[in-house]
Amino acid sequence: MTTADDTRSRILAAARELFAERGYAATSLADIAAAVGLTKTAVAYHFHPKDRLAAELLDPVAADMLTLLDTPYDSREEFVEALVTFAVRYRSVIRLFMEDLAADDAGAEPGSERHTIRTFRDEIYAKLAGPDPTPEARLKSWALLGALQWGAVKTMDLPEDQVRAALLEAARAY
Repeated sequence: MTTADDTRSRILAAARELFAERGYAATSLADIAAAVGLTKTAVAYHFHPKDRLAAELLDPVAADMLTLLDTPYDSREEFVEALVTFAVRYRSVIRLFMEDLAADDAGAEPGSERHTIRTFRDEIYAKLAGPDPTPEARLKSWALLGALQWGAVKTMDLPEDQVRAALLEAARAY
């Protein structure tokens, strides 16, 4: 017998996979329903509107992001290693987390997922660039964030350990 929790878990797993593959905007509730073998109405019963799916997928990511940002690191390199590990661990939702929800964050309203993501991104940047960064440090910090974003999003087909090693190597160049 399938319970409501089993159904929710199956829906979340399908949504995570489809969002990573296609992006949030390009994935409909009907797509998720088809992947799970349910009707759109059944998916909507558990997650309506679709933003509730995104919020539930982002909750554990946000908690770990707060831990990442609140942890004191002895060096920038130690923080970069922790950041790469985070990006690889959550690469199945990185596209949703950084590309779709934060794509146009200029008008993000306080309290919205978009605003929260922008805040996280800006805090990561501040930790990377440091206080009063030089133009070179600013550029390298934004370049590293971009490399992590696209490196995580576009390598879902590769083993996690391979992606982590390659991203760490690239990050050390910054």
